[in-house]
Amino acid sequence: MARVKRGVAANKRRKNLLKLTKGFRWRRKSHYRAAKEAVLKAGKYAYRDRKAKKRTMRSLWIIRLNNALRLNGTKYSTFINLMKKKNIELDRKVLSQLAMDNPDIFTKLVEKIK
Repeated sequence: MARVKRGVAANKRRKNLLKLTKGFRWRRKSHYRAAKEAVLKAGKYAYRDRKAKKRTMRSLWIIRLNNALRLNGTKYSTFINLMKKKNIELDRKVLSQLAMDNPDIFTKLVEKIK
């Protein structure tokens, strides 16, 4: 049986990993061992921050909504409470977009809910 030399597969694997580290700084983009650690850590951060992004966006919507509601003479907490009591199911993302893009329609909505 012929002898199998494994250099081609190993080089391909290393080359593909180094492609993933394009744009990294210093040793982490050109040395295999450092690059492997950097890719693993980057993957962990990416997974974690996909979850964190959802939290930060929700808090941003709440801040925007609260600012728009205070201009209309009410607070965020009382407004959300009134919406729940009246069974109006608009989420915070839609409400904040409405407050930013169409403030006159948002004002009418707030007056209707009050």
